[in-house]
Amino acid sequence: MTASASLLHLHPHDNVYVAKTSLALGQEIPELGVRTRAQVPAGHKIAARRIAAGEQVKKYDTVIGVATRDLEPGDYVHSHNLQLVDHYRDPAFGADVRPVQYVPEGERANFQGFVRADGRVGTRNFIGILSSVNCSATVIKNIAAHFTPERLAAFPNVDGVAAFAQTSGCGMSSPSEHFDVLRRTLAGYARHPNLAGVLIVGLGCERNQVDSLVDSQGLAKGNLMRTMVMQDVGGTRATIAAGIAAIEEMLPTANAAQRSPVSASHLKIGLECGGSDGFSGITANPALGAAMDILVRHGGTAILSETPEIHGVEFMLTRRAISPEVGQKLLDRLAWWGKYTAGHNAQFNGVVGHGNQAGGLANIFEKSLGSAMKGGTTPLRAVYEYAEPITEHGFVFMDSPGYDPVASTGQIASGANLICFTTGRGSMFGSKPAPTIKLASNTPMYQRLEEDMDINCGLIVDGECSVPEMGQRIFEQILRHASGEATKSEALGLGDHEFVPWHLGIVS
Repeated sequence: MTASASLLHLHPHDNVYVAKTSLALGQEIPELGVRTRAQVPAGHKIAARRIAAGEQVKKYDTVIGVATRDLEPGDYVHSHNLQLVDHYRDPAFGADVRPVQYVPEGERANFQGFVRADGRVGTRNFIGILSSVNCSATVIKNIAAHFTPERLAAFPNVDGVAAFAQTSGCGMSSPSEHFDVLRRTLAGYARHPNLAGVLIVGLGCERNQVDSLVDSQGLAKGNLMRTMVMQDVGGTRATIAAGIAAIEEMLPTANAAQRSPVSASHLKIGLECGGSDGFSGITANPALGAAMDILVRHGGTAILSETPEIHGVEFMLTRRAISPEVGQKLLDRLAWWGKYTAGHNAQFNGVVGHGNQAGGLANIFEKSLGSAMKGGTTPLRAVYEYAEPITEHGFVFMDSPGYDPVASTGQIASGANLICFTTGRGSMFGSKPAPTIKLASNTPMYQRLEEDMDINCGLIVDGECSVPEMGQRIFEQILRHASGEATKSEALGLGDHEFVPWHLGIVS
């Protein structure tokens, strides 16, 4: 990347520049010897040379579309004159695989984590309450609401009692893909290392029966894994009272958990982006990718998801796949998405959100270009289904929609014990039981929304920090948050309403 006072050139082969700051109508562009013929917002693109109608437009040496008309140097380039045209992309399985220079085990970074009896490590110490069906959602919320900070003051090692209510569990085909995904998600939360204890509450007549949920997912009932059925307990108020009593019995054991030094290899980081802008693929996403390269070298796991948001740049991942089988599995998931969204005005088919457009991203290929950078540069070791338990260390992919609550829910269910979330427009997302760290792509937004943002990656464009330097800062801050330092979203109390399992299939 080369930079001037007003423009960024991301790759020598690119035929567009990115505006560092807003360009006024008629503003002189010294690099091109011309004046702008339109206002160009910060993060948006201008032509770096003449681009003929039908010619490919490249950003980061990657095709993001074709020009719909002749463009002159300095012309504003966006969705009004850039067309998304699909083209063949050679997957070149494994072509870019490079050995990872792992840090010796004795020299790896540490954090203060909660080591569970089975060896899994948590970054938080919650008690969780799950509803098997929407019909028990109000009950579990009332149980959790009982445990105010005042009532939990006697249990300082417990981070809280969190209710994970959901809107499904009945009125659905079973067996079905939707049914399997829901059960897999609930089980992933039930066994999550950030939960010291779990209570699962059902109604009694739903399709997703509590006992069959527990049995089918291999969950073991005990003092810290309890279940209740409202129709058996005696109704709403009786179940709330019984649930409160059950949590009260769990609290002393949960409070006995202590943080201790553990290797960073126990970290599993879910990678998210939302409200992306033209700077996301220049600052926050590549810096987070640099941090994930460090994490992988220390034995940890980075989980990239949001399958529609790698559409168009999937070759960046298949070229890093450790085997043709891993690469093909990723392509198979993309093919599934093509069928799933066929005929719909969906992101996978090119249409990005209003905030993405306003931030400088013309289409899904351009958005995907930045999104994929969160995964860094290390080999792609495995591809997982949504909410499938992740057992591989290193860089992996988990299939999910691009909708942030759904994607993050799947990552947490797969075992992510922290979420790193990049944003250019400003997302107010938070999550439980795995906390969210939010990374801003540009300084103006960071300063405007500092109460919600943890890290300002806009310092890269400001010239105060390089991408590798910011990656190191992010990695160090991850260790601090993993050790218990509250994130901005935790301080604001976010995360109680962001449990959103992926809904698939027919609802009847």
